Amino acid sequence: MSDVVLVDAGGANLGSVRWALRRLGVEPLLSDDADTIRGARRVVLPGVSTAATVMRRLRDRGLVEVLRTLRQPLLGVCVGMQLLFEHSEEDDTPCLGLLSGTVARLPSSPGIRVPHMGWNQLSATRSDDMLAGVEAGANAYFVHSYAAPMTADCIASTTHGPAFAAVVRRGNVVGAQFHPERSAATGATLLRNFLSMEAA
Repeated sequence: MSDVVLVDAGGANLGSVRWALRRLGVEPLLSDDADTIRGARRVVLPGVSTAATVMRRLRDRGLVEVLRTLRQPLLGVCVGMQLLFEHSEEDDTPCLGLLSGTVARLPSSPGIRVPHMGWNQLSATRSDDMLAGVEAGANAYFVHSYAAPMTADCIASTTHGPAFAAVVRRGNVVGAQFHPERSAATGATLLRNFLSMEAA
């Protein structure tokens, strides 16, 4: 049984997420094999692509139901977080449906450029172990054009124009819209908290 499996969904950030976990003393296994993913203690779903492209890859490899039925901790990163929701406006894409809500395109306006690229402050919306050690106003690095709504599962938000969910959690399902692998101490703390999660 592997401690951490990175789902090979073709995301451009696979290598950087892998190195971030290695810096924390974990050697993740990269896999798109259903049995390997089911047998992992923890699963990470990275993604730097479009929602439709990643969902297509997951369907082609028979991984949609695997991810929907995991009982161990699951962390979605960037597009991987967006796929945790029911639907994405990006290419009108049905997603995994582990969290309620629709991912929508960030609106552009004077002074607000889309895609959103850069450092933003996190604001906790409720107390959660996933945020242990993340200081108030901590910065994280974002690169995205679509964002998840601030539902009851949102544990930290940020703003780029409107406010949106930056970190979400429901039970064993966790998501980070920002890139923890590029977010220095904030990202390392979030990953370390995920690695210490116990299955609910």
